[in-house]
Amino acid sequence: MAVKLRLTRTGRHDDPFYRIVVADSRYSRDGRCIEQIGYYDPSKGIANAVINEETAIKWLNTGAQYSDTIKAILNAKGVIAKAKSTKGETSHKVKVVSTKTTKKAE
Repeated sequence: MAVKLRLTRTGRHDDPFYRIVVADSRYSRDGRCIEQIGYYDPSKGIANAVINEETAIKWLNTGAQYSDTIKAILNAKGVIAKAKSTKGETSHKVKVVSTKTTKKAE
């Protein structure tokens, strides 16, 4: 499943308003989405876009791609830089337990 961060359009004719969503790339533009992570009003500009940074970083670190407009919004908010800095960190630490048994000396 190819996951993308992209915009879905809402609002009236000649007055667009967009939601920033995580969706499967096979879904239509305004179709189903996995999760809504923010919104963007183009009349107010990219600087006034609202985005949940923690959720966006989580999806970027799991391999989600983004559209060109979302890239501009994420760069303006500094989310892509934060995602790259946290890319190497893992929240899941796996403890390896040895399953070898040793023979006891008799």
